[in-house]
Amino acid sequence: MGLADIIQARQSGAEAILRNTDGPVTQERSVGERARAVGRQVADPVNEVRARIQRELGEILGPKLYTEIDEAEDLEQQVRQTIAELLAREETPLTGADRVRITQDAVDEILGHGPLESLLRDPSISEIMVNGPRRVYIERNGRLQAANTQFTDETHLRRIIDRIVSRVGRHVDEASPMVDARLADGSRVNAIVAPLALDGSSLTIRKFAAETLTVQDLIRFGTLTKQTADVLQACVAARLNIVVSGGTGSGKTTTLNILSGFIPDDERIVTVEDAAELQLRQDHVVRLESRPANSEGRGAVSTRDLVRNALRMRPDRIVVGEVRDGAALDMLQAMNTGHDGSLTTLHANTPRDALSRLETLVLMAGMDLPIRAIRDQVASAVDLIIQVARLKDGSRRITHVTEVVGMESDVVTLQDLFLFDYHAGVDSEGRFRGTLNSTGLRPTFTERFEAHGVVLHPEMFGGPIR
Repeated sequence: MGLADIIQARQSGAEAILRNTDGPVTQERSVGERARAVGRQVADPVNEVRARIQRELGEILGPKLYTEIDEAEDLEQQVRQTIAELLAREETPLTGADRVRITQDAVDEILGHGPLESLLRDPSISEIMVNGPRRVYIERNGRLQAANTQFTDETHLRRIIDRIVSRVGRHVDEASPMVDARLADGSRVNAIVAPLALDGSSLTIRKFAAETLTVQDLIRFGTLTKQTADVLQACVAARLNIVVSGGTGSGKTTTLNILSGFIPDDERIVTVEDAAELQLRQDHVVRLESRPANSEGRGAVSTRDLVRNALRMRPDRIVVGEVRDGAALDMLQAMNTGHDGSLTTLHANTPRDALSRLETLVLMAGMDLPIRAIRDQVASAVDLIIQVARLKDGSRRITHVTEVVGMESDVVTLQDLFLFDYHAGVDSEGRFRGTLNSTGLRPTFTERFEAHGVVLHPEMFGGPIR
């Protein structure tokens, strides 16, 4: 943590202590009990002690938080020591667990993200969704559930949001009520406040995986099969241009990360992202991140700007985290002008929809191109579309591996190489039994395998490869 972060943490933490008299309500309760408690403070001796400890902590340490320059670890140690002294003088009967909880809540409030800290520390939680100060939800194992935590009030929630976004040099207020940011560990954050958010500020945190998932992990999860993984690895090695499509939270970035891991170590990789999420392990990687406009509306650097700049950086591979605007045109041109082997993602429900969305994104570039010309470019540039989906049981699966064959008349032709078997049904717990199976069709790009020295088993696609 840098000096600026330490000072900001102290200032925000001091405000939290001096202004938060009740403390976050983190007592374990059922969802129904928590719902009935909305709009009123729960009478709890532990909460009363916590509020009193926080007030006294502010009186004792408040000036030091602004004036003394220590390391973050020293500050945490001093906070914990002061809390221990205050608890030792506390007359209210407290169990050991109560004392630990009070200490941790106070430390989280002054140095961390308040009620969110316990959720951020839980490795089983993949997403945190705050719908106003009293309603907090999490995603665990692909399923949504209510969290047993909440904020004191809207002011408390806004203070935590301000603390998060200020640490990356951004701000959110009525003039700029939407903001994207990220935590120190790389977790992606989106916040939207009044007047756009009607029922209290909304905060969404997509947690950054502490450990990068490997292809073996995805095979174990059932996202894909060993056969499909071998084919995709061969496709990356043969420098096919691949698009990963899917809905929000379906696992596009994870799949792109796995595909990027198949790129040989001796190639120069340039990544372009809106929010840095890719975790490439190769040595020769240049990471670029777009930048929004500042408070004066200046200084924005778009994904399209970075893609155009990446072409001048002598890349062997260009990996774009997601195309969502006119950058699609520059990406297609890069794929068609010698930068084969490029990878990207986009939002779409099916491989056919992915092609339609690419056409729409190209039109957003402002070029008055005929649809036929755009489709020719798409058919020439994109070799493979990988469709990922989050199924009803919460699992993420690859549902299609589809080849872009070419053009027939004015239509881009596709053929499915692998399809997810929905007909296998579900088990007693509602989990899908199906797997990703070969359709038996042989791709037309197998000659590219031979040109790059890639060898696959003759029956990898359900039949001999010519």
